[in-house]
Formats: sequence, C-alpha cells, structure tokens
Amino acid sequence: MSSGYKPDILWSPHHADRYVICDTELSLYRIGPAGSPETKAGTLPLSEETAATLLAINSDTPYMKCVAWYPKHEPECLLAVGQANGRVVLTSLGQSHNSKCKELVGKEFVPKHARQCNTLAWNPVDSNWLAAGLDKHRADFSVLIWDISSKFSPESVPAEKARLSGDVDSGLLVTKPLYELGQNDACLSLCWLPRDHQKLLLAGMHRNLAIFDLRNTSQKTFVNTKAIQGVTVDPHFPDRVASFFEGQVAIWDLRKFEKPVFTLTEQPKPLTKVAWCPTRMGLLATLTRDSNIIRLYDMQHTPMPFGDEVEPTIIERSVQPCSESIISSFAWHPSAQNRMVVVSPNRVMNDFTVFERISLAWSSTTSLMWACGRHLYECTEDGGQGAAAADKDIATKMRERAQSHYGHDTVQVWRNHVLAGGDDPQLRSLWYTLHFMKQYTENLEQKQQSNKQSLIYSGIKNIVKSSSGTTETRRCWSGSDRQTDVPRYHSEERSLALQLCGWISRGPDIDVEPFLKSLEQEGEWERAAAVALFNLDIRRAIQILNKGASAEKGDLNLNVVAMALSGYTDEKNSLWREMCSSLRLQLKKAHLCIMFAFLTSEPGAFDAVLYESRVAVRDRVAFACMFLNDTQLPRYIDKLTYEMKEAGNLEGILLTGLTKDGVDLMESYVDRTGDVQTASFCMLKGSPGEVLKDPRVQCWIENYRNLLDAWRFWHKRAEFDIHRSKLDPSSKPLPQVFVSCNFCGKSISYSCSAIPHQGRGFSQYGVSGSPTKSKVTSCPGCRKPLPRCALCLMNMGTPVSSCPGTGKADEKADLTRDKKLAQFNNWFTWCHNCRHGGHAGHMLSWFRDHSECPVSACTCKCMQLDTTGNLVPSDSA
Repeated sequence: MSSGYKPDILWSPHHADRYVICDTELSLYRIGPAGSPETKAGTLPLSEETAATLLAINSDTPYMKCVAWYPKHEPECLLAVGQANGRVVLTSLGQSHNSKCKELVGKEFVPKHARQCNTLAWNPVDSNWLAAGLDKHRADFSVLIWDISSKFSPESVPAEKARLSGDVDSGLLVTKPLYELGQNDACLSLCWLPRDHQKLLLAGMHRNLAIFDLRNTSQKTFVNTKAIQGVTVDPHFPDRVASFFEGQVAIWDLRKFEKPVFTLTEQPKPLTKVAWCPTRMGLLATLTRDSNIIRLYDMQHTPMPFGDEVEPTIIERSVQPCSESIISSFAWHPSAQNRMVVVSPNRVMNDFTVFERISLAWSSTTSLMWACGRHLYECTEDGGQGAAAADKDIATKMRERAQSHYGHDTVQVWRNHVLAGGDDPQLRSLWYTLHFMKQYTENLEQKQQSNKQSLIYSGIKNIVKSSSGTTETRRCWSGSDRQTDVPRYHSEERSLALQLCGWISRGPDIDVEPFLKSLEQEGEWERAAAVALFNLDIRRAIQILNKGASAEKGDLNLNVVAMALSGYTDEKNSLWREMCSSLRLQLKKAHLCIMFAFLTSEPGAFDAVLYESRVAVRDRVAFACMFLNDTQLPRYIDKLTYEMKEAGNLEGILLTGLTKDGVDLMESYVDRTGDVQTASFCMLKGSPGEVLKDPRVQCWIENYRNLLDAWRFWHKRAEFDIHRSKLDPSSKPLPQVFVSCNFCGKSISYSCSAIPHQGRGFSQYGVSGSPTKSKVTSCPGCRKPLPRCALCLMNMGTPVSSCPGTGKADEKADLTRDKKLAQFNNWFTWCHNCRHGGHAGHMLSWFRDHSECPVSACTCKCMQLDTTGNLVPSDSA
C-alpha cells in the first residue's frame, strides 16, 4: 500500500476487526458495534451500526511511502515500511511478547543506492520473503527481494552507512538482498502470483509489465504497456490481473499475456487505487483523485482467452460512501461481504456496505425469483385449498382454464363458463349470451332468414332500434279477472331480445314456464318468483316462494314474503302499498326488493327495478323490453350500454353484441383484468369482416398465443390455431417453408401436392396413373430426379403405399384408415447433421428400433440430435 501525505488504509490479514491508517504515522484501530462496552471510550463513529477505537500509534518511521502487513499470524502486527530513501524498516504496533517479533522489529534493509521505495509485497507462502520496488538507478536493480530472517555480518557494512543510519546496533542492518531483478529500470508496483509455489513475481516496470521467475532470474516475460501502476491479482481467479495508467484500467489474462483482455472506460481524472473484492468474484473497485465516488466494475463472465474473442459483459456502478468529503483511500473488508472502509484526507473514516444489484426473474407460471448477493429468493403464488379464486392472479386463472379446454366447446357454448370454474357471474352471462346468439342464428338458418342473422350478433341495442310495429296490451293478472293498469309492449324485435335474454325459448308464443322450471332446479327461488311476477302471474310467484321455503337449505323468510305478496291490492292509498314502499328497501335479496318495487310503482316509472345494480343485466333488459315504450326503451338501453362499456362489464355484450361497441367494452374489460383469453375466444365468434380485423382483437389473440407458448402449452396453442382457422379462415397461415431442388433451386411443391398444376400432365414426366396421386419423382422445373429414400431406395415423391417393403399389415391399415397420416408418411425428412433421410414414415419406423442413421458407414445419432424432441410440453399427461 502506498502512502504519502494522504492517509491510506490497510486491513489486518488475520484480524477481521482491525485496520491501520498510515500517513505520517501508523494508527491501529479496532472496529466494533456502536455502543458496545469495548467501543464506548474515545470511539470514532464509522456508521450507524459501527464505531472504531484507537488501539496504538507508531511514529517511529518517518518519510513513509508504502506499508505492507506481515501475512502470517505470528508475529502479529508486524509491518514493513518503505521509506523515501529506499530503506525498508520492520516495525510493530503495540507491545508483542513474541520473541521472534522482538528480533525483527527495527530491522532495516538498505539498498546500495538511496532512492524512493514505491511498493512492498510479502510472499504469502514463504513469509520471510519481502519484495521491494524502487525508483530507477543506472547502476542498481529496482526490484529487491529481502529475506527478513537473514543474519548480517558487521564487517561488511561501510562505516559511512552505519553512521547515516543512526542505528547504535548495526546488527539490525541488512544490505544483501536474496534476489536482485530489473536492472537500470524503475518499479512502480509489484505483486506475487499465486501460481507455481509463489515463485513468480509480477512487476510494473517503467515501460512494461514483467513476470520474473525466481527459479531462473535471467529470463523474464514482459509486455510493453503504459498500464504499469497498481498491479493486483484477482483472489478468485489467479490468472486475472488488473493494472492502471492515469485514468485507464487494463485487465490482463496471464495465459494470454500479449495484450489486455479488455480495457475499462477511461476516467477524466487520474486513478489512485484499484482493488479486487476479496469476497465477490469479478468485482473491481477503482478510485480517482479528488473524488467522492468509487466506481465498481462487475465482470459477468469467465475469462476464456483461447478461442473466440468474446467481448465480456461488464456492469458499471458508482457508489458514494460519504456524500460530501473527498475519499483519500479505501480498503475492502477481508471477510465481510461487499464491505469496505473509506478514509478522507483529514482522517474521517466511514464504514460502508455496497448493496448488490437485485436481479429479478418473473417466470411465465407467476413465480418470482430474485438474487441478492449470495442469496436466492423465490416467491410463488399460494395455490393451496385456502386460496380464494378471486385472489388468484389472472395468469394463473388463464393457465388453469386453458388446461380445462376453456373456450373450445362450440356445441354447448354455455358450458365454457363451467370450464372456467363456474364462479364468475360475468363469464356466465357472457357465455350464455353467446350460446343464445348461436342457437337462434342456427334457427334462422333453418328458416332461411339470412338477413336477420347479422342482426342477432349486433346486440339488443341495435335490435330494439330497428323495432317497428310495437303493440300495447293490458292483461289481467293470471288466474284473476282483475285488470292491471300496467301496459305491456310486444313486437318481433322485443321477442328476439327476450330470447337472447334467455327468458323465452324459440317459438311465436311468449312462454316463460320452461325458464321458471330451470331456475327452480338451480335453486334461484327469488329470481324465479320475480320473473313470474313480471309476467303478471302472482299466484305462480307465491307458489315458487313457498316451494323455496320448504326446500332443503331453504330460507323460511320466503313464506313471510309470499304472505306479504298475497295481500297485494291495486288501491293507490292502501296501507299495504304504503308499508311495502317503505319496508322493501330492508330486504337483503335484490329480486325480492324489485318485486315490491314493481307492484308499488306508477305505470311507466320503473326506475327502482331498472337501476337495481344487484340484479343481472339480462333480467333488467328483459323487464325493459316488456314494460318500456318505444321512446323509453332505446334511451334506457343506450344509457345501460354506456355504463357497461365504462365498467368493462361482460354482461354488456348482450347489449353491444360482437360489434365495434363490443370491442370497446372488451377493451375496458381487458384493461381492468388482463384476461386476453376470454377476449380472444369471445371475439372469434364475431363476423370475420368487421370485428376480427380490429387491431385490438388481433393483439389479444397474438398475446394469448404467446402466453400458451410461454407456458409450453404447444398442443393447446395448436388447438387454438385450429379453432381460430375454423371461425376465421383468413387467419390460416400461408406456407412458409418449401422443399427446393438441389439442381435448379426451384420449389418442388407442385410435384408433391395432390392437385396437378396447370401445364404438362404427370404422364409427361414418365409417371403413369391417376393425376390425383402424388407420384412425381423428378423436379418439375429441371426434370432432374429427386433424392432417394435411404431405406426403400425409391425416389422421393413416390407414395409410401406404393413403395416395396413397407411391410407391416398394421402400417397399411393405418394408411387406409387415415389419409392425413398417409400424406405425412410421404413427407421429405432428413437429418441436418449428416444430410441423410427419406420418407417420414420409413424414418419413424427405423428409429423406433435403431439409434444410428440407416445409411451404411454413417454413425450419426440423428434422432438424438433433435433438441425439440427432448422438450416435454407442459400440457402433456
């Protein structure tokens, strides 16, 4: 460690809580927790958690230029100090009772000619060896290796040197070094290399980096470079060395020492220190002059000098241990991870931990993993039995739904909501709406009324706008002669709307009895009673409520409601009407509430029913189609449609249909939930010419396909593509790959297709037979023969069934049973490694029993080279 006027810092190699600050004197500090008994008196705060206590001061060695700490435990606190006159002095901090330490302290190693000592380095293995690097002298060496245990003979010391040293005991002077290296040169930095039993020394000379082998000092390996200062070896990678010159750091690999592996970005100011982190691989810290930041370079690679010249990945960071003061020097803690102590020019110290970058990785199955330092953390979604469906992430829901073939039931469309779990009322409403739309479209096809098919998918909003010929009737209460004062409205379009709401089935008559029975089976007693009442059948409503009260797990309060309902009177000022108007709001069930709201409302003023948000949209719309006139109905439908679009409520698809308004509503739903799965399946039911060309719809479909691929649901994605191509023929992808002729390079797809192309007949190519079979064995462009199958030796293009030696009866049965399989068996297939191949059916048969290529003398393991064959789809059993 070099030291001048600015303080430097040096950690003890065998005490993790002690370090030395050296400038004009040596000061030993012990670091500990702030507030502990050991650090209370005279402590210096280093951080919020730590403080330093001064243990000893040594002022016996003036003119210090560099300091190095003895690497072994005994004697401890022994330091070598290089001075401005080139001498190396051994000194100690504190009193040591070790006899060896007493012998060594005060010992001086004197060069022949006085000049500045720039650097010191102890040998980590043979700890008696101390290397010193000095300035240039024309008649002397610049690298001197001293043996601190060597004895000195007083006769060989010149009297002048003994007088200049000022030592009374001249036996402490050593002038004969063990090795002398680097004649007529200057050494600015040096370090021992961990390889080869610590016999190698790397020195930054005046114009080059040199590696000296002490087993043969006459030879050296060197490279010309300016980066000769601060040479230091990576403790985790012994062949990697860093050095610097002015503002540039060079990283070397000793196995390829001709040039630097790479050079770090040049800094505007000269560098003063470079140090590898002892606890973290590949982390280099640099400090520039008069700076308050330390730059960190994280080298994310394993150096491989032999092979391709690969540019390494280096992540650069800057840390600021102390916000205001300039940093004079720093030192990594030898054992605590990413911890360092920095010191300012006025000896203000700071204990600082470099926090690791947190790398996040989010898997497609909603698992989150992040790395911080040496720790790896994983966070997975709680998929236990206690996890509510509402708490699950939408990606988890879509994944589970994809596994249950959600969206693929095109016959009973309503069942898709059951495949989705059956617990989402919006999905239930959506799929029932699409089911009714499909059902009545098929009904119109049978009646050959194609002009109304598009009207059904355009939604109730457009259906009621086209309404004409509305008739108004006043009916009696069912089973009673009392005339109601509530007018009901009828038209063909309103009947169609009621059918889409699911209240009535196909047919000219308005009969809700099948709907009521289905509601009773599902246990929706309150809803069934409300529908019966709206159809002016108060006796049926009371019957349903009584049945619900007596059913298993039934609500006995329904009997009380039935009793209150039976007392209905149409007198305006009756006590019954007054009490029902005031007490109905206390009913918890929404359908019971709107029943009494209907009975107590004025004709045409049914806001209490129409705007009860707890009631399903389809029930409110059906009620509006029955009791609102031609002026009120479109206005109400428009207002309700706007609310559904703003909220992204899928129940609104009943109103908007699969139109542009439906895409707007679905966009709000996707923005709110992220459910591109439902959006894709729903919009595929629309008209290909309008809805499917919308870029938003295409974006949802492509994102869902990408999700399936990310989950490795390749079979599911293929099924979705098939489902999509059936509903949208324009989405069928064009052929992207074709087999070309080896001679002319043209596509030979014509000769493999089952349909003959225009021009010459097949017989002109020398092949007779039916033109509907693919029997061409030559290129249609240049007439050169196609390659031969490695197994049957027939030219490619000949159908497998006509090839001799296909052999097994079960294969022939497969071919006759499935024409598509026969077509695949006839495909060209070849290995990309050895270029051998043949008919796909033959190759599959061969590799069921063999591992090597069928061509003689070829040892290629063709099928084992197929990497995609090793991947297992997540959706496979």
